[in-house]
Amino acid sequence: MRITRMLGAAALLFGLTVTPAVADASPSPSASGDDSAPTSAGTSFRTATEVDQGQRATASASTGDYLYWSFPADAGQRPTVRATVKLPATHAAQTWQVDVYDGLRRRQSCQYGAQTRTAEQGSATVELACVLRTVRAWSEPWANDPLPGTYYIRLTALNLTTADLGQPVNASVRVGSKDIGGSAAVDGSLAKPLVPGIAVSSQSDSEDGDTSKAAVLSSIEPDGGWTSGWWSDRWVWTGIGAVLAALAGIGGYALTRGSGRPSRVPPGA
Repeated sequence: MRITRMLGAAALLFGLTVTPAVADASPSPSASGDDSAPTSAGTSFRTATEVDQGQRATASASTGDYLYWSFPADAGQRPTVRATVKLPATHAAQTWQVDVYDGLRRRQSCQYGAQTRTAEQGSATVELACVLRTVRAWSEPWANDPLPGTYYIRLTALNLTTADLGQPVNASVRVGSKDIGGSAAVDGSLAKPLVPGIAVSSQSDSEDGDTSKAAVLSSIEPDGGWTSGWWSDRWVWTGIGAVLAALAGIGGYALTRGSGRPSRVPPGA
């Protein structure tokens, strides 16, 4: 009976502890209908339009243009970039491509998704997708792993015919992410996220304390700020393991100690 109660308490604790971790693994909430969503795109990395995760950014452009947006991604997130291009009524076959770069302007590979697609002649739209690798809190200097900071989206058409150059198109992008959790946690973190200009800002603040001189080129950050990997649900699973180990020790002791009385009474006792 005592062991049954201990196992029941362990199961209850396990259920209460795992519930928040499972909830954290759900995709980021949608922000459809947000009036603050951008309606234009930049033409270079430096002029990239900032967009928050969950927002749907739109832009009117011409075929042949390079369209740039930027968004923040923190440790433990696996971002997904989706782009839709509405093509003109008449056009030849067009190949469109979406690329994603990190804060160091290193091109990040896609785990899966249609990063490049060809719209056949007369097609109304073309849809692209890129699912990045999970953002790590820290990585070796020589590695090309995604790290916390600003990410850039570049959308453009490839190998256009002369007749299609300059035709009007409407593009939209949306970024969402899934929280992978403790399975992607690493033992380390960056001193600062890879946000353009943040090093200049930190140096200016430390020297004269005048934040007006800070030259931060990107002002967006995840909801709740940059965590830099200080928390993950690996702490939760470590706590669960410790509790279960303690209960197993108590249960083993209860099984092996016996009734507490000697099996035979010595003569004359």
